[in-house]
Formats: sequence, structure tokens, C-alpha cells
Amino acid sequence: MTLDKPVPDEQDSQSTVTTLADVARRAGVGESTVSRVLRNKGSVSQSTREKILKVTADLNYVPNRIAGTLASMTSKLIGVVIPSVGNTVVPEVLAGANQVLEDAGFQPVIGVSNYDPLREEQLIESILSWRPAGLLVAGLEHTERARAMMKGCGVRVVELLDTDGEGIDIVVGSSQRLAGRKSCEHLLARNYRRIGYVGHDITIDVRAGKRFQGFRAAMTDNGLRIIDSELFPGGASSVEAGRVGLARLLERQPNLDAIYFSNDDLAIGGYFHCLEHGISVPGQLALFGYNGLEIARLTPQPLSTIRSPRVAMGEVGAKLLLAGGQAQVADLGFELIMGVTS
Repeated sequence: MTLDKPVPDEQDSQSTVTTLADVARRAGVGESTVSRVLRNKGSVSQSTREKILKVTADLNYVPNRIAGTLASMTSKLIGVVIPSVGNTVVPEVLAGANQVLEDAGFQPVIGVSNYDPLREEQLIESILSWRPAGLLVAGLEHTERARAMMKGCGVRVVELLDTDGEGIDIVVGSSQRLAGRKSCEHLLARNYRRIGYVGHDITIDVRAGKRFQGFRAAMTDNGLRIIDSELFPGGASSVEAGRVGLARLLERQPNLDAIYFSNDDLAIGGYFHCLEHGISVPGQLALFGYNGLEIARLTPQPLSTIRSPRVAMGEVGAKLLLAGGQAQVADLGFELIMGVTS
């Protein structure tokens, strides 16, 4: 693990929290009027209501849902916002974080965005309204409002899984672009040149998109290009999608000698297609994935892939969240698994 400590403005990572009084002053009304609008109770003119809601959005104010409870109460909640629970990757991150948080007496509260940035924004606002002790969020890409809320929420924020981009506070993960580049360099070193790509929507799964960018950059550096690609809509992926995707790609490009998959789920599906149709792996076609899933090493021919330390990411992220200190980036790296499919 490497810890890179940028030179952040201390106020950037510990910004002043916007209060109800701030909203009232900006809107030119009393705090009780703001409270009635946000609770949708009482009589307030439509023009005043619209003005207050606009100021609330402009200031990225998050209402305090626990106002009125014991003033001395210290929150033991940690907000966690993840993109999906449909594969084993995110649960492994959660397992690492959960153990650390529970040992320290904290309770994770989890929201699932389904790779929808606006849904993620809503979840962040909802969780922050309960004034958690901290927040763990997957990835570095968020809506402008979500970023503003996290910067101004007054608690530590940890962004997990990715280090390619600007973090809000604490960042724990590995470089997705470098993983893609190393995957390509591995295949090129074995003299594969006619390479195709099977993946899901890389505009939705931004981290998969970054890996693909790194892969293509390495191809370009060697005077090559991806011959063809097959992309499935949506941010989720499956073994079935990999099987169907490879079949479609090979129907168009039967002379490919290697396939780069956006993750192991798809790569395993591609492997099943090869078994079904008598395609020799890697003799006729090499396969390379990402994630280092357990099933990928238990197939008759263990998959060539990259394994990221997901449990460790959760553990380190939770520890840094609870420890406080300066904003920082913890790059935990990754491991290239040779396998026998390339």
C-alpha cells in the first residue's frame, strides 16, 4: 500500500456545514418558515416556497432529520453508498469495511444506486440527513450536487475502488487505467495482436470505462487498435452476457486471437462459449478478465485476470475514516494473475 498525501487546503476537507440559519438568511425569511417548507407542513406562499427550495439547492443544504433528539447524542451510523449487490465484488469491499466498523461500535447504513448518478445523489442526501459519523462511497465520479454535499457535510468521506481522478477527502483503491494497460501489455507480450473487447456499458460503469481507456492507450502506443467490441447496455454484467457477447463478436470477427473482457463474469461466459463450440483456449483464442473472482481460478483452465484487493480496500477505507487526519490517497495496487487462458 502506498499513501500519497497531497497538499490539500485543510478547509477543503473539513468544510463548514450549511445550516438552516444560512438558508433563512439567503432567502430573507425566518428559520421557522424554512423549516415548514422543508417539512412540507404549515402555510407558506408558493413564491416563498420556490425561493427557499432554490436557496436550499444552491447551498447544498441537507436537512437534519435527527434535530430535536438529545443534543448530546453521538451518531454511530456510517453511510455506505454502493453501485450494485449483483456480484461478489462490492460485498467483499463491504465485508472488509463492516468488520472494522462493527469492531469500533459503528453501524453501516447501506444504499444501492444501481449505477444511476441521480439515484446516488438522492441516497447521499438521504443518508446525510441523518447526520452519520462518516460516509463511504464507491468511485470518484458523482453529480455536481452530490460532490458539493459531501464536501460540505462536515464528516469524513471515503471514496473506494478507484484512484484515477480527484477525490473529495480520503481515496482508497487502485488505478483502473493502469490495470487496463497492464492487461494489454500482458497480451501483447504473448504476441496477440487481433484483439476484441466484450463489456457492459462503459458510460455507466465508469471504472470499466477507465480500464478500457488504459487498454486502448497501450494498443495505440504499440501501433495497434481494438479490432471490434461488443457492449451490453446497463452497468451490470453476467456470465450469460459474456457468452452471448463473445458469440456475437466472433460472428463478425472470426479471426480474433484474443478477447479482453471488462470483468470476470463476462470472461467466464466467454469461456463457456468456447467450451460449447470447441474453440481451443488459448490455442485459438486467448481470454483475459478483471476482478480475480474465485470462480475464475476454479474453472478447468484458470482465467488470466487482474485481482484487486477488495476486502483490504474496505478495511483500509474504514480505518482511515475512523482515524481522521488529513485528506489522502491510499493506492493498494492490484495483482496480475497469469492463469492459463492467455
